[in-house]
Amino acid sequence: MSKKKDPLALSTLALHGAADPRHAGDPVVPPIVQSVNYVQEIGSADGLRYTRYANTPNVERLQKRLAMLEGAEGALLLGSGMAATACAMLTLLRPGDHLLSSSLIYGGTHRLFTEEFVGLGIDVTLVNPFEPREWRKKMRKTTRAIFLESPVNPTTRVVDFRPVSALTHENGLALVVDSTFASPVNFRPLEHGADVVIHSATKYLNGHHDVLGGVVIGTDSYIQEVRQKMMLWGAAPDPFACWLLERGVKTLDVRVQRQNTNAQRIAEWCTGAKAIRKVHYPGLTTHPDHTVAAATLDGYGGMMAIELAGGARATERFLKRLRIFTHAASLGGVDSLVSEPRYTSHTHMTSEARARIGIPDGFLRISVGIEDADDLIADLEQALK
Repeated sequence: MSKKKDPLALSTLALHGAADPRHAGDPVVPPIVQSVNYVQEIGSADGLRYTRYANTPNVERLQKRLAMLEGAEGALLLGSGMAATACAMLTLLRPGDHLLSSSLIYGGTHRLFTEEFVGLGIDVTLVNPFEPREWRKKMRKTTRAIFLESPVNPTTRVVDFRPVSALTHENGLALVVDSTFASPVNFRPLEHGADVVIHSATKYLNGHHDVLGGVVIGTDSYIQEVRQKMMLWGAAPDPFACWLLERGVKTLDVRVQRQNTNAQRIAEWCTGAKAIRKVHYPGLTTHPDHTVAAATLDGYGGMMAIELAGGARATERFLKRLRIFTHAASLGGVDSLVSEPRYTSHTHMTSEARARIGIPDGFLRISVGIEDADDLIADLEQALK
């Protein structure tokens, strides 16, 4: 359930959402409270603060702000995006339950579902999200949730939520969405029928390649259940990480808007480069989901992918020649990065299996930063020669 939209714009909420009233002499930037322990009232468990509970000053303020950005009742910060996904789903599922998941998901999430969850007695069925009738066909009496990721990592496919959200509401299922690629600037899943939103806060929310974190967003009652899982599994974030993350969130809107613009220009240039066989970017009219993206997204994002005509051999030459783009995993920061999924998120899959889900050899994922677009294009051009 989403709450009523806040009257303040998202860019203002990113800076001032859930901020405490300021008084003369107060610091403009809230301080880091780098303490694990807090003085407890004698004779009562009420108000107990402990860093592993994610209820200390730096994390509480940020959680409220992130909930506001998504239009939700509550949010919970965890130590990583995978911790967020694991705790969010294990709150919804028990041994004997059935999960319907998109087959097009982050490699780490794929392994979590198909290896760890199956080992816990949770049945998982993977569904092609672009065959809407398959969701209903694969549903069982024990199905408890549907999991989607959109835009998809690393292919940038954009899923149409309408048939899926209609199915979950009709059957009382939870619709969980990993919205890391979009960020709240470009897409807010709760406005489109989702019940739970997950972000790897390491990516766009932080935006500076220097914090590891994850966030789960939903109703207050659900978030309290996820908190219990997080406390027991020990996946709480560190106060300094929360402080850095709050700093990053302040510039979320301006960063993502710039990345949207840069990625669109770069994608359009790439379509004319002979050394590039295919360009994946939702902002291109040639993208298979451009119509859905145009109807649902507020921006096409900073993530794109290219397939080099020379295949795997060409990627090594290309990566060695780059000067501004950095060859590194992760995404969503101010610095432009490029990575090869066959050696990162999808290294556990065979070449044939990767090709079947749209990641052939020669496929490169590009996270576009906030540098000058002309400089980034020039870097790609010289590396392709």
